[in-house]
Amino acid sequence: MMDNLRTAANGPVLKIVLALIILTFLVTGLTGYLSSEGGNYAAKVNGQTISRAQLEQVFQQDKMSLQERLGDQFSALLSNEQEVRALKRQSLDSIINTVLLEQYANKLGLSASDEQVKEEIRKQSYFQTDGKFDNEKYLQVLTNAGLNPDNYAEQIRQDLISRQLRTILMSTEIALPAEIKQLAELSLQERTARLATLELQSIEAQQSVTDQELKNYYNMNSKHFTVPEKVKISYIKMDAADELKNVTVTDADIEKYYKNNLSKYTQPERKKYSLIQLASEADAKSVLNELKKGSDFSKLAEEKSTDKYSAKQGGDLGWMEDSSSPDEIKSAHLTEKGQLSTVIKLSNGYAVFRLDDIKPQVVKALADERSAIEKTVKQEKAIDAFYALQRKVSEAAANDNESLAAAEQAAGYKAVTTDWFDRDQVPADINFSQVVQAIFFGNLVDDKSPSGTNSDVISVDGDRAFIIRVDEVKPESVLPFEEAKTEVTELVKRQKAEKQLQIDSESLLTALKAGKGDQALKTAGIQFGEPTVMARKTSPVTDVLFTLPHPKDDKPVYGLAYDGIGNAVLIQLDKVIPGSISEEQIKQAMMMEQYQISNTMFESLINNLRDNAEIKLGQID
Repeated sequence: MMDNLRTAANGPVLKIVLALIILTFLVTGLTGYLSSEGGNYAAKVNGQTISRAQLEQVFQQDKMSLQERLGDQFSALLSNEQEVRALKRQSLDSIINTVLLEQYANKLGLSASDEQVKEEIRKQSYFQTDGKFDNEKYLQVLTNAGLNPDNYAEQIRQDLISRQLRTILMSTEIALPAEIKQLAELSLQERTARLATLELQSIEAQQSVTDQELKNYYNMNSKHFTVPEKVKISYIKMDAADELKNVTVTDADIEKYYKNNLSKYTQPERKKYSLIQLASEADAKSVLNELKKGSDFSKLAEEKSTDKYSAKQGGDLGWMEDSSSPDEIKSAHLTEKGQLSTVIKLSNGYAVFRLDDIKPQVVKALADERSAIEKTVKQEKAIDAFYALQRKVSEAAANDNESLAAAEQAAGYKAVTTDWFDRDQVPADINFSQVVQAIFFGNLVDDKSPSGTNSDVISVDGDRAFIIRVDEVKPESVLPFEEAKTEVTELVKRQKAEKQLQIDSESLLTALKAGKGDQALKTAGIQFGEPTVMARKTSPVTDVLFTLPHPKDDKPVYGLAYDGIGNAVLIQLDKVIPGSISEEQIKQAMMMEQYQISNTMFESLINNLRDNAEIKLGQID
């Protein structure tokens, strides 16, 4: 299939199709529309329904993926209803894109066969043991991810089709070798330069200011000397880790958990099957007769099976549980080792199955799982105790809203009282976004003074919670001139120094260009350093260096830049060293450029499909 696709991708018909696609990107308008209506579905894309169940499954997968990336921050995200809704909308958008690509691929006649899907799944390393496909591991990985084999196979099919579309887009020869070479040589170019630095700090030290200048600056910029609102608070912190220390687990607790969760410790009966797949019913009956006469199953599978992957394994399909076995195998009703099926109709042919072996159900002994169960039960008890404590303290804080006294009694320990702090310098123990939000943007402060109420329970990261009360408030204010004078002095001196630095450095640059630079540099007390070969990189100095024209007749070229800390840097460009690139590097650069172009075209294709699609949104919550 892929060989045929590559051939087609270079053919004249598909080139015309691609040209039309690109033209459509340029001229199409928003001819489709996006509407929202109720209904027992998540969305409809050109009449094709995306169910709420489909959305929920993808949403759960996306959440799992996000949790792996964010770690402890994931709990904070889940506590924000708007963030969760945005995440679910992203999941829906990804499904809509998949459906649109599938519909478009069907128009182009692209597809992925069952055999290609099987081959792709079997070659994925995380389904293999010792380099071979492991059906047991495959089923376990899918179960952990909340997938079933049919849904996962469909995901793989769509991925293969998407790759075909990308292959088509990458087949267009857009990145020209000459352009790539020129760009690469420019990026690899080096320049020999000498630098002389006029330091801002030394000029700033020479500046003098008057009280009137300082007052004028302060009056014009008083808002920059604002002292933010500060508070003192009292808080009760509840931590699940503290509850864990106090939990005890009995043998009865462990036995009860084991019995209630016996399925977790049970490996269902598994059966090992082999397959010979044939194109016609007559061929299948012929093979079945040969098998009944004693022919070797593995040899016949290798010679005659149209399922090429299993044929290489002598027909071996591996171990399967009943719940994950295909319906075709279940319909064979094989119960004994060595038993052959009748001829079974498949979606793409006919098959004869054989039951090779049976592994009976295995239940792990309680003794072997005791340690793990004890840990799990202890954690569950700690969580229960943690939430019970939250309810108890929350009720006490709500019933006695005049102080934290009742909440302290319910918690069994005293509240912590802080010193003054603002929203940018929060004590580490309470420095969580939810807590800061409650203190400075909630109802605990009323008209620049404490509201006199206790907060609700504020949950953090799922394993900590707080009850908070604001005791004192210092409203935002402007720092008096005398208190701000030191900072104002530094700012005014720096401002004057920056102006002087600009005048001095531009004067030096003019002198250098006029051939009078030696005396000017000597008067300024600076000189050029040793020649340095500099590569192209992002920095204030190299950004200017690589814009200077090439030196001519062995005469240097001069420029002026300002570094990251405000110093003026005079540049003497002596020599330009052309970049060089090998043919192999050109090929690699072309591949990267081509890949980036194909990504851009692929994104444009999706955007264009969305613009022209009829997409109706249903219910996503």
